[in-house]
Amino acid sequence: MSVEQLKFAYWVPNVSGGLVVSDIEQRTSWDIDYNRKLAQIAEKSGFEYALTQIRFTAGYGAEFQHESVAFSHALLAATTKIKVIAAILPGPWDPVLAAKQLSTIDNLTEGRIAVNIVSGWFKGEFLAIGQPWLEHDERYRRSQEFIEVLKGIWTTDSFTYQGDFYRLHDYSLKPKPLQQPHPEVFQGGSSRAARDMASQVSDWYFTNGNTVEGIKAQVDDIREKATANNHKIKIGVNAFIIARDTEEEAKAVLAEIIAKANHEAVNAFGHAAKQAGASTSELEGNWAKSTFEDLVQYNDGFKTNLIGTPQQIAERIVEFKAVGVDLILSGFLHFQEEVSYFGKNVLPLVRELESQQKVTATA
Repeated sequence: MSVEQLKFAYWVPNVSGGLVVSDIEQRTSWDIDYNRKLAQIAEKSGFEYALTQIRFTAGYGAEFQHESVAFSHALLAATTKIKVIAAILPGPWDPVLAAKQLSTIDNLTEGRIAVNIVSGWFKGEFLAIGQPWLEHDERYRRSQEFIEVLKGIWTTDSFTYQGDFYRLHDYSLKPKPLQQPHPEVFQGGSSRAARDMASQVSDWYFTNGNTVEGIKAQVDDIREKATANNHKIKIGVNAFIIARDTEEEAKAVLAEIIAKANHEAVNAFGHAAKQAGASTSELEGNWAKSTFEDLVQYNDGFKTNLIGTPQQIAERIVEFKAVGVDLILSGFLHFQEEVSYFGKNVLPLVRELESQQKVTATA
């Protein structure tokens, strides 16, 4: 188990529709006023990171979307400590533009920007904006080059790169980011291609929600590969959190979410997501084993099972830490009030359990 404290991030609702594809009430808004206040609440509640989402077209309940990098900067301007992870999609973005954008924001915010490289799963989105659609493993190969270029630009003067997707000739970026050696680079995925890429170039690996055993298998695999590559990688796990005073209340909320699921949108999302992974070397991607109920929360957040009382959730979180998880990426039904509840009622229990285990380990 890591001696460092677990870190916590939350999904920024800069996309409409909330974090579940359901007609249940979600007291969450995608507008900037709501999100500025949410970022301040999260910062006060002990969250270290906020992750903005990137979408270009409507679909699956997300009718409106604010652009991720600009939105990230707005949240940074409203806070003082929290780091915001801006999602970027290779294809629409060029790595040189991304490197310059993020370096500028890093300088303006005293080193509080990070980036999440999203390889893409939504074919209809790429086609709608006139971008070539690459099959699964090729998308990850492009993302790996994208990250190599980002890091090269941020750390090297007169940078030259000859790849299949990107080429640079004697390029120098000034000013470089304040963060050393560079802003943190996150990526998502659960497939073989995603893990292979993370074990070579990424600082953080986000994976979909899963059981403790399922996450352990991924962590062991990716850390073994990273060690072979002389690379270090940290792991973040997606979780949809339903913390209530009683277990019955929490389970009732989950049951209502699923009972009120938008079947058409969930099935359409599942079809698109599974098609995106069909060309992997393993013939499966992030959502290959997801049931209808799992897909009601985009990133299998129910599978992580952080649903119950604060004590139950805290104990479950520490189980994930024990198998090598470094960060919990959190989604909520009613973000402002539930982030606050989590900070007051769950996070102190996590820290207490971590302290107890640290004492036991030392003894």
